[in-house]
This record gives sequence, C-alpha cells and structure tokens, in this order.
Amino acid sequence: MIKQPPYLKKGDKIALVCPAKKLPKPIDHAIALLESWGLEVILGDSVYASHHQFAGTDKLRTKDIQRFLDDPSIKAIIAGRGGYGTIRIIDELDFSTFEQHPKWIVGFSDITVLLSHLIAQNNTQCIHAQMPYTFDESTEAALVSLQKSLFGEKQQYDYESSFKNRSGVATGTLIGGNLTLLAMMQGSVSEMDYNGKILFLEDVGEHEYSIDRMLRMLKRAGKLKHLKGLIVGAFNEISEEKISFGQTADEVIWDIVKEYDYPVCFNFPTGHINNNLSMVLGAEVTLKVETNNVQFTYL
Repeated sequence: MIKQPPYLKKGDKIALVCPAKKLPKPIDHAIALLESWGLEVILGDSVYASHHQFAGTDKLRTKDIQRFLDDPSIKAIIAGRGGYGTIRIIDELDFSTFEQHPKWIVGFSDITVLLSHLIAQNNTQCIHAQMPYTFDESTEAALVSLQKSLFGEKQQYDYESSFKNRSGVATGTLIGGNLTLLAMMQGSVSEMDYNGKILFLEDVGEHEYSIDRMLRMLKRAGKLKHLKGLIVGAFNEISEEKISFGQTADEVIWDIVKEYDYPVCFNFPTGHINNNLSMVLGAEVTLKVETNNVQFTYL
C-alpha cells in the first residue's frame, strides 16, 4: 500500500511555494479561500520571487521547499503554479525527514515531476489538483474536490463523455499526471511503476503529433500494456497546423490503446481546465466505464 499522509484539520498550517515559474499575479484570493477552510497559510520565499522566468533561482526554490519538507508543523505544501522548472531542482531535495513525517503535496502540470517522484521514491500519496494561480478561474466543484481530498472526505465523480469510451470496471491504484512530464520521467529515479495501475493523462498546448509521439514512446517502453484502466483527461489548447495530422487527440490515444482490453474513458474532468477535479495519486479507486457514462470512486 502507498502511504497516506495525515488528513488536514482546522487550525493546521500549510505552506505555499513556487517550484517552477514565477507568479504573474497576486494570489490573495486563493490565500483567503484556503484560510476560509480553517487553515493557516504560510508563504514561502519563492511565492513572489523572480529570476528570469522562474520563481527565484534554483537554489532559492530548492531551499524554500526543503524548509517546509523538514518542518513538522507544516501539514501540506501547495505549489502556487506550474510552468517549467521543477525538474531543475528535484534531485537536490532531501526527503529523509519527509519520510518520517509525510504531508500532502499538491499541484499539477509541471508539478507532475514532484508528484511522480513522491510515488516512485517515497511511496507516498499526493494530490494532482488546482493551484492558487488557477483558483480564480476554477469551478467551485474543482475547489471543493481539493478541500475534500485534503480533509479526507470520500468522493465520487460522475460525468458523461462525448467521445465513445471502452466499457469495463477496474479497481486499483491511481497514478498519472501531465503526459509531457511523465514522458520526461522515463528512465529516471522519478519514474512511477505503471503495472497494474489505473493511469490518468492530461496535457495542454501540444500538437497531435507530439501526443502521438509521447504515447508511442510509453507504449514501446511497455507502460501501457499492463494497466488496469486508462483515464483520458483534457488535451486542450491544440493549435491548428498548416497540414492536418488527421486525428484528434482522443483519436490518437484510442488508436494507440485500442488493442488492449482494459476500460478507457475520455473527457475526464482533469487537466488544464476550469473543472480540474482533484486526483489523489496512490489512492485506491474504482473506475466504472460505460459507453458514454463514467463513475470514478475513491475507496
């Protein structure tokens, strides 16, 4: 079993950090929301730091995260935003104290690097969810799903898919995140074990050929063959090319996994979208897929 950090309770301290790109706007609205949940919010030095594209130098961002990984009074660490940069510092972080006092770490997009590392190296659950930078554009449902994930309330997601799914029922451990970053983790110490898992994928701003290339790389590496189920989230902001690739993102993905027999669902509400529902990596879940209806339940 993958270790589960203690759920939050009112009065707990949480830290906000920026492991990657710098924030282009204040996040006062997000801080106020987290405080309304009864949490004490501590801002890291990286939150409003700036060094070219990044939220401070690599050294500053590393030191900032390390401070909160080592502080037992901090019960969760939430990334302010993604962008690019987590891969530059992941190998400088020391998780030895975290191992003794695990805590929830939250983020998505570029933060997939950190989440994947936590599963691969620390065997600890973490949360793929909205970040303060995206709070003001988020649906209420997505923010509530984050709150419930942090506080340990059981959740179930039901939705209708516009793209035809492959029916089936699967129960297993949830892994996944941003496709580009998962591809970048292959062959490294941060690579998750895909065998027997329910995998979710999402990405933004990638052409269809790039999605095709990354998925075929995962397929050739044997990562897609022994899954229990596949959840396809949002693949959005794909700009039109001069010469069409000939397939949509969903068609690309289906073409690559159609030979397998596990359930596959499309249009799942996770990714770079307003309704980015929280996905707890390492949690045990049941995925029930019908032709156009999907039920996802945390056990």
